Amino acid sequence: KFEAAGLKAGVDFFLCFSPERVDPGNPRFQTANIPKVVGGVTEECTRLGALFYSQSLETVVPVSSTRVAEMVKLLENTFRMINIGLVNEMALMCDHMGINVWEVIEAAATKPFGFMPFYPGPGLGGHCIPVDPFYLSWKTRQAGIEARFIELAGYINGQMPHFVVAKIQDALNGVRKPLRGSRIHILGVAYKRNIDDVRESPALDIIHLLRNHGAQVSYSDPFVPHIRLDHQELFSEDLFPVAAEADCVVIVTDHTSFDYADVVSRANLIVDTRNALKTFSSEKIVRL
Repeated sequence: KFEAAGLKAGVDFFLCFSPERVDPGNPRFQTANIPKVVGGVTEECTRLGALFYSQSLETVVPVSSTRVAEMVKLLENTFRMINIGLVNEMALMCDHMGINVWEVIEAAATKPFGFMPFYPGPGLGGHCIPVDPFYLSWKTRQAGIEARFIELAGYINGQMPHFVVAKIQDALNGVRKPLRGSRIHILGVAYKRNIDDVRESPALDIIHLLRNHGAQVSYSDPFVPHIRLDHQELFSEDLFPVAAEADCVVIVTDHTSFDYADVVSRANLIVDTRNALKTFSSEKIVRL
C-alpha cells in the first residue's frame, strides 16, 4: 500500500521481517538474551531493523533478505519436528524390542560430538512446531519438490497419541481391566511443562481417543483450569483423591509442581509418557 501511494521501500519506509523465537516456560532464555534474526526488503531496511532491535536485545543477527529470515524460522522448527519424529520412532522400536528408550538416549547423550539429545513424548503441541514444517512442505510442493522428511516425521508424531492409548490399554490389560469403563486420570493437558497453552496439545487427542474407547476421563493441570473438548467443558480436578481412585493415571505433561512421589504412592497404575518418574522404581509404572 505504501508503494502504491508512491513511496519506495528502503527510501521512504523501511520494512523487515524478524521471526519469533520464544521458548515458553524456559527460565534461562527470555526475549532480551535470545539472538534476534532480522532481514529487510533492502540492505538499508536490514541495517535500520538491526539497529532498532539492538537498542534492547543482546544479540542481533542480520540476514540478507526477508525470505532468508522467514526460512530461518522454518528450518529451526522443522529441525525440531523431524528430530522429535526420529526419537518417537526410536521409542516405538525400543518398545517392541523391550529396550528402555530413555536409557538409550541418556547414554547416547554422553557423546561429546555429533549427537544432540531429543526426547520422545505423547505427540507434538504448540503453535509453531506442529504447524510451520507443513507450511514449508506446502511451499516446496509449489516449487515441485516433495518434503519427504517432513511428511514422514509428521505421520510418526501424529501417531503418538494412538500409541499412548495403546500403552494405557495394555497396562490395564495387565491388571485384568478393560479400557472401556475404566477411570483414567490425565496429569497435565498443556502442550509442554509449566505453561498454560493447550494449542495442538497431544493431551486433547489422548482424551478424545480414550473417551471414544469408552473410558471415563478426568484431568489435573495447575495451569489449565478448564478445557473445551468435543463440545463439552472439562474442569481440572484436585489431584487427590481422584488419582488414587482412578484405574490408571497418565502423565502427559510433566509439570514440575506435581508431587510425583505422592502420585506413585497413591496411584494404582501409572503410564508415564515423559519419563517424569525416572527416579522411581515400581511395577505399577509403565513407561513410554
